[in-house]
Amino acid sequence: MEILSFKISGKMAHFRKYFANNTAFSFSIPPRTTLMGIVAAAMGWSKDSYYEKLSSENIQFGIRVVSPLKKSFHRLNFLSIKSTGDMAKKWSSDFRGEGGRIQTPFEIVSAWDIAKDNVVYQVFLKANKGGEDTFNSIKNQFLEKEPVYNISLGTANFSAQLSDIDLIKNDKVEKKESSDYILMDSALPVDNVEDLKFEKEEYTNYNFVEEDMLPSDFKANGNREVRKMNKLLFSTTENPLRVKLKNSYYHILGRSQNLNIQFME
Repeated sequence: MEILSFKISGKMAHFRKYFANNTAFSFSIPPRTTLMGIVAAAMGWSKDSYYEKLSSENIQFGIRVVSPLKKSFHRLNFLSIKSTGDMAKKWSSDFRGEGGRIQTPFEIVSAWDIAKDNVVYQVFLKANKGGEDTFNSIKNQFLEKEPVYNISLGTANFSAQLSDIDLIKNDKVEKKESSDYILMDSALPVDNVEDLKFEKEEYTNYNFVEEDMLPSDFKANGNREVRKMNKLLFSTTENPLRVKLKNSYYHILGRSQNLNIQFME
């Protein structure tokens, strides 16, 4: 068993919540569908062509928050387009600002100190049975080549960079089970968590625990219709969660630190 690990970082991020086309709200972490798009962009795969290759039945994704995150609302100054006009007959048009402007709210994910720090996530990939060929292609691309297309944290203008790309070999990964409380570093499927424990002396570490429902898989019809959701528990800081699990987890011997993770289901 091998796990591909990499970090993706940028100044700002926005992962639009799925329940409305015009919502201003953002997820704190990239959904699995966004991670699929990031991998597909790095591979140079065309739009809507990778839903089956990167489905949860073939490739597993895990994610960890590396830098403390915060959210803030900003106003975008958009053109108010009520009429397209006919530029061939008249130079005036709403596309040239004739219709005025409209202020639109927009939620942004950033580091606590946006001037000094970046938004940083660590992503983990593992092949399921049937996804070995796809995983090997991704592994070779990430380890040996540059991304084919630009990587972003949600919207196209929030450019991001890949770093710390590492292939974690079988001897550095141990699948474990425990009936005790353990510290988990990655986002966890809520159904896998039996209990979440807060130590009184560590209360400052748990100010930013979140639970959210995120899109996981698209139907293989090319129209971005969601067929599966992930209900995840995670921290928006680098502090791990102290949990008791119902099933197994992966213990990774890393270069700089050891991690306990689970994958999105």
